[in-house]
Amino acid sequence: MHTLPNRPTLEAIRLMPLGDIVALPAEHLALLQSDAREAADAAKRMQAWIESAIALRYQQRAIAARGMAGKDTGTVRFQDGSVEITAELTKKFDWNQEKLTRLADEIHAGGENPRDYLEITFKVPERAYTAWPERTRKAFEPARIVHAGRATYRLTLLNETAQRDGQHCAPIPGTQGGQ
Repeated sequence: MHTLPNRPTLEAIRLMPLGDIVALPAEHLALLQSDAREAADAAKRMQAWIESAIALRYQQRAIAARGMAGKDTGTVRFQDGSVEITAELTKKFDWNQEKLTRLADEIHAGGENPRDYLEITFKVPERAYTAWPERTRKAFEPARIVHAGRATYRLTLLNETAQRDGQHCAPIPGTQGGQ
């Protein structure tokens, strides 16, 4: 955790009104954001570690329970002392795209509509689109829809040298403290 005089901790801001958090100095917000990301990453790593231990402990019992139930996948329940364990193993389906394309062609050649059997999705990789000749891009342009992504903000504290040397963005006119 980073330190700065009088900076509230992550624990302290849980109880603060949003308006008070908004009014904090930008340096405090940058450090709090960094602390929150570090805490979230640490929590994800801890959860993965615990989930791995649980899987290691109960995997063989779940396999045995599924075997006794005559199934390879699905949900089984068993107990370990006073704890009920629910072990779920879902089915995942993948389809060979090349074979499906041939089947769609065969269905079409037989006089039927492949869409009656298949969900057909067309995608254009953006990297390929931008590499195409202009004539080709223009033909595809009416089908291209651009959506704005989620806005994210990463606050980074400038070191003293960068601040002294002016290596930072100028303030936006009409704003105070980045608000």
